[in-house]
Amino acid sequence: MLRSTFRTFWGAVSGLLRLPGMQTPLPQSQMPTAAPVNFDLALSVSQWWAGVRLLAEVIASLPICFYYNGKENDIHPLWYLLNVKPNRYMNRVEFFECVILNLVTSGNAYILVERLGDRIVSLLPVMSSQMEVELLDGNVIYIYYDGAGNRKVFAPQSVWHIRLFGNGIIGLSPLGHARNALGVAIAAENRVGAVYRNGGKPTGILMIDKVLNKEQRAKVRENMKELAEGNADNLFVLEAGMKYQQVSLNPEDLELISTRRMQGEDILRFLGVPSVLVNDTQGSTVWGSGIAQIIDGFQKLNLRPYFKRIELGIKVSLFTVGEARAWSVKYDFDELTQMNMAERFEALGKGINGGHLTPNEARVMEGRDPVKGGDQLLVNGTLVPIDMVRAKPQTQEIPNARNQAARD
Repeated sequence: MLRSTFRTFWGAVSGLLRLPGMQTPLPQSQMPTAAPVNFDLALSVSQWWAGVRLLAEVIASLPICFYYNGKENDIHPLWYLLNVKPNRYMNRVEFFECVILNLVTSGNAYILVERLGDRIVSLLPVMSSQMEVELLDGNVIYIYYDGAGNRKVFAPQSVWHIRLFGNGIIGLSPLGHARNALGVAIAAENRVGAVYRNGGKPTGILMIDKVLNKEQRAKVRENMKELAEGNADNLFVLEAGMKYQQVSLNPEDLELISTRRMQGEDILRFLGVPSVLVNDTQGSTVWGSGIAQIIDGFQKLNLRPYFKRIELGIKVSLFTVGEARAWSVKYDFDELTQMNMAERFEALGKGINGGHLTPNEARVMEGRDPVKGGDQLLVNGTLVPIDMVRAKPQTQEIPNARNQAARD
């Protein structure tokens, strides 16, 4: 009884149900939208385009570091695939841009894993719209439809599946759940376009104080058509008691400017992107007005979940069990959070003076060659090798009979 009541409260059909068969990332119940929405039309909305592009380009631009037993090491074969050329078509940036584009729009990214024996030799992303996921007898299978209409079935070991939050089998689609917000934005854009195409003239009714026959009505409509629909700036004369009554709202009445701004902020919420990062100049954010504060918050709250999904996905889907025990991967944030030269030198100086960095480590971080004698830790103030700083033993006078006699 409790189970039935719970399901009735949330609806008989739910996108979060994990049932055997085809899995869907789309909402099961969809309200009518103000305008048709699909992948291409969504990207025609500037805020959606900018948010998707920002996430894809930022994540794709950061290198992935490999660590063996806690120390950075680039000898693993996957290092070249994930940092240089994952497949014969793409370099690393193009690869991850494609992966993140699919992930942030459909909620799922699928990468075909090609192996030669036990070694991975290629990682090829495919479009999420061409992949279906089924849960059969407790097993997940992936069905890919290529451009020629062929149907190919892949086991989980052959697909690196990165997903957003969902039912654990498939991620929920931000594009699918943002359809209504995107529909309003597209409808507003269409309305603005219609107004400009019509020369800014609203539609209306022409009122005449006498009854017209069919031919007269057609003639008046033809003569006065330019009044409501034309782009010419002519001076029209209304005669014989004619009156023109506007019936459509103008852009000011519709508040299209404020509507478009508010709708843009609403759309970006589905992507988790602060509007100020896509050239919205309307004040500051709740994270603060400084760009450093905004980027820091964006990195911690928005980008970090994507990084963790990818890092853990590499470990689970691409490493063997033995490799996963010794190897780990992590995104390098230094390029994203890099300070200006004065701030970097001040931070590095504190690291050297505090004995946390050697001068050569600081030089390498700045892209400079090591120098002789720069591999020792230094101590603040003295700037001498740390092993040369020792506490001087304190000499204490030991009482004896001769010293005691002298005192007496």
